[in-house]
Amino acid sequence: MRIGDFNRRATIQARASGFDEAGQPLTDWADFASKVPCNVSTKSGKAQIASGAEVSVVQAVVQIRWRTDITEGMRVLYNGDVFKINAVMPDYAGRRFVDLVCEVAK
Repeated sequence: MRIGDFNRRATIQARASGFDEAGQPLTDWADFASKVPCNVSTKSGKAQIASGAEVSVVQAVVQIRWRTDITEGMRVLYNGDVFKINAVMPDYAGRRFVDLVCEVAK
């Protein structure tokens, strides 16, 4: 894995924990890690019909350097798009990178 392979920067966000003044759980997102070196590649796109409206879904893989603190349910902000992390696929053999399997709904 060369340094040039991670030539983009993204922000990883997690759900904010805690409660608001009314005692309701927070639904906001908070930055978990910013300026994360990454490589983003789209894998497929498909159109679906949801509630009578056509929805375009783009599937992508965001590859980041090895780390163990990223989980499903987090999201990646990159280039103005929000990518929902559906799966975290670590490179256990080499411990060099982690593939984040994501989707972005347009």
